[in-house]
Amino acid sequence: MQEKLAIANKIAWETKAYQAWVQNYGTPEELAVKLRLEHKHHLRYWLKYIGDLEGKRVINLLGSHGRKAISLALLGADVTVVDISVENRLYAMQTASAAGVELNYICSDVLHIPNEETLGEFDIVLMEFGVLHYFTDLSSIFSVVQRRLGGNGRFILTDFHPFARTWMNTYHLKQPTGNYFDDNIKEGEVAFAKLLPEEERSGLGKTLGRSWTVGEILTAVGTKGLFIRTFEEIPSSTDPRFPEFYTLIADKIDLELSPLYL
Repeated sequence: MQEKLAIANKIAWETKAYQAWVQNYGTPEELAVKLRLEHKHHLRYWLKYIGDLEGKRVINLLGSHGRKAISLALLGADVTVVDISVENRLYAMQTASAAGVELNYICSDVLHIPNEETLGEFDIVLMEFGVLHYFTDLSSIFSVVQRRLGGNGRFILTDFHPFARTWMNTYHLKQPTGNYFDDNIKEGEVAFAKLLPEEERSGLGKTLGRSWTVGEILTAVGTKGLFIRTFEEIPSSTDPRFPEFYTLIADKIDLELSPLYL
């Protein structure tokens, strides 16, 4: 099933993605100008957990159009991106060049990175915004995280809060319509579709994804020997009574854990 998701999602992310980024962020040259001025803003959720980035090795898994990766590079990090979309890579590499920084951008399914071991170890593994639903098994992606982290390396994950989907499409309704525990594979609109004009959305592929609960995410991270340091819940900007995003920070520890189930 994971292979089926990867094929469908690759097709979806390689149809008009470049066009969508230009529509929303401008040409790579225009975005590069903005990033040189505003790169710290794009890292606002993480800088307090990172410290000085000069010389640190960072890998951004499912790094998309590269805004976060380029922002990290502008602060002195040695950044590698892994993403499945050729169009994402093209936009990111052109933007990086215009911004005057280097990126190592690998166009690949993150679960099947060619010669992965040759990448070595990283100080930071970053995953951000709309990523976990692309996996039918969290153990597989967090295994990649664990393998690529060096000793005392730090995993940073920011994503949409699982609780938020329960309240999805509930505007003007008295009761939520979502199911927090729904674990079915579902077809959905590719994330950048809303950035394109209505007349340009024809022919876009559909993505496939699976939702996860907070408990499933925390358990999967902990099972890989990653020591959870914090789980920061970020309020919704439209209704601060409820969470919209979360940031999970976990450090790699050199400790053999006993099985959870004896």
